[in-house]
Amino acid sequence: MYARRKHAYFAMMGVCIALFVLAWGVVRIWSVPAAVAMCVVAMVIPPFAAIVANRRGPDDRWWDDPSGDPKSDDWWDELDGKKRHQ
Repeated sequence: MYARRKHAYFAMMGVCIALFVLAWGVVRIWSVPAAVAMCVVAMVIPPFAAIVANRRGPDDRWWDDPSGDPKSDDWWDELDGKKRHQ
């Protein structure tokens, strides 16, 4: 699951860089407004790439999932106030 997100992130960032380079290396010769529009699109891509790269998949361990170590899980549950040990 992690590899798929990593590939999607790098693909989106590659498109972002390609848009920027093509906008000012090629497209600006014919149309500056089109080059600016391409840069605006390229500007919007990185936040979405970060969201894609950092979202939690169904098989990913989350911060409050049990680790499998009963002593550690009991300690964290006690700190979080989930269980009261007496």
